[in-house]
Amino acid sequence: YSPALTGRNCLLKCIIKTHRKMAPNLRIRLLRNLMRLGSFILTRFPFWNCFSMLMLFAERAEARRKPDIPIPYLYFDMGIAVLCASFMSFGVKRRWFALGAAFQLTVSTYAAYIGGHVRYGDWLKVRMYSRTFAIIGGFLILASGAGEIYRQKPRTRLLQSVGQIFVGIYLICVAWALQHSNEDRVAYLNYIVDQEIALQLLFIVYGLLALSFLSGYYVRTAAQVLAVLMPLAILFIDCNIGYWHDSRRVEFWNQLKLIGQNVGIFGAVLVLATDG
Repeated sequence: YSPALTGRNCLLKCIIKTHRKMAPNLRIRLLRNLMRLGSFILTRFPFWNCFSMLMLFAERAEARRKPDIPIPYLYFDMGIAVLCASFMSFGVKRRWFALGAAFQLTVSTYAAYIGGHVRYGDWLKVRMYSRTFAIIGGFLILASGAGEIYRQKPRTRLLQSVGQIFVGIYLICVAWALQHSNEDRVAYLNYIVDQEIALQLLFIVYGLLALSFLSGYYVRTAAQVLAVLMPLAILFIDCNIGYWHDSRRVEFWNQLKLIGQNVGIFGAVLVLATDG
């Protein structure tokens, strides 16, 4: 019998117990911080959206082209967007103002679509409107109560389900672009080694993720996979300004607006990945 050996064993047992207690706490803290980051990105998105729209329309004004939305309504629309974003950012009635932001973005997108002042190619329409759909879905997910650290009211599952469907529609459009949009295919092929096989694998992955979001099964797992894919797509595909602006003639500030939309979608995906 050795008192020193017994004391050493007790010390090792204490260290192991402390490590086992700390590991779940670290995981919970990490998930909570990621959820906060997702909420922060999504609630601040309208600020960037309004700024990029103003810069885009100023760019068009130099070429004497009209904005997507007539001027008097444009300022009113942006005022509502900034108001909703401000209240969401401060956490004041976040659910109500997230719902208001979703409604505002829906109305402004419809007004821009029927305005007919600017004509886009079909592939660019898919990129623009699918991302807008996903952002609207992200606001509906926030309006359901997801992403709240201290939830005082039960979550509204209907709003979250509708929001997930909107994100699923966006993923379907991404999968469609990988098959039928030459512009998107070339953007991906610039960074892929085994080109056609890798594109088909990406198509399958996005299709499975879309199926998960649309059906409501394994949404959290699908969101975690998407949270890994999206930063890579934003960094290598969307941020390739030279390709989109110079080769495909996408307006500079329109491309920056699209980048901001994908970042906002990433925020919504983070919320679902950690609080789904």
